Amino acid sequence: TSRGGNGCVAFRREKYVPLGGPAGGDGGKGGDVVFVADEGLSTLVDLRYRAHVRAGHGEHGRGRDQYGKRGRDAVVRVPVGTQVYDEESGALLADLDSPGMRAVVARGGRGGRGNKHFATPVDRAPRRAEPGQPGERRRVRLQLKLMADVGLVGFPNAGKSTLVARVSRARPKIADYPFTTLTPNLGVVSLGVDRQFVLADVPGIVEGAAEGHGLGLRFLRHLERTRALLFLLAHDPEPGRDPVTDFEVLREELRRHDPALLARPAVAALNKTDLPEVQADVERVRRQLAEQHGVETFAVSAATGEGIEPLLLRLEQLLRGPAEA
Repeated sequence: TSRGGNGCVAFRREKYVPLGGPAGGDGGKGGDVVFVADEGLSTLVDLRYRAHVRAGHGEHGRGRDQYGKRGRDAVVRVPVGTQVYDEESGALLADLDSPGMRAVVARGGRGGRGNKHFATPVDRAPRRAEPGQPGERRRVRLQLKLMADVGLVGFPNAGKSTLVARVSRARPKIADYPFTTLTPNLGVVSLGVDRQFVLADVPGIVEGAAEGHGLGLRFLRHLERTRALLFLLAHDPEPGRDPVTDFEVLREELRRHDPALLARPAVAALNKTDLPEVQADVERVRRQLAEQHGVETFAVSAATGEGIEPLLLRLEQLLRGPAEA
């Protein structure tokens, strides 16, 4: 909490200045704690070990009508998409969803008035001033919802990170075991001058994610900010797994988390078509998803780049909307 400065009790007693009277200045206001959305940040990890944020106190007032200086603001930079909640009430204090957006989370205390404000015809030499007021003290909880144009949805090891690495300059960690991706990755897809969109690789969803199974619940919220969805499907070595069934499970998890997600424009991509067994199954998967769910399916190989360009052009078309598409 940042206090305001105290008001001052002082009198002007200078030679050749008749009736100088009270001359105590006001204390300065305490600084505010301000959160600012910064495009250069992508995670909240910088704040993990910063438990306390305190702005500067206001200076006390001084004689000769001198006001105290305002306290320095404490500016906290957070990623675009950060939501600030009051820990006690649960109320949403700020939703920093655009670059440069600022929100005052805790206000500094008001500075006290000096004795010059208390002069009256009856009391021309008041000997009282106000103390500075304490600032707001607040415990907040931060939650990040990534701002992306396209959300990438799929089971672990479907090849999401490989796809992001293929289509952008992002270099996520990639390995052949479940949950390699523990934090969402953002990649900027560039199709030419003024033709860019942001692709968010959300860590793998597992069945039951909406109830908190696996890592799903921590990351499903990131999809709420996206404008379109890309379901990335792949043949899994486990017996009985099927891309069409996986698509239905993914849709159900999204529906249980937030039914509004299913209203977003979406396409599916069958990955790993560089494998013969996957290539042989493309037409069946494409036909079933079109007939049963009305979803267009692209055959791609994130590893080799095959089929990627038509998929990206279609996603760009979806983002432009039906009027331009």
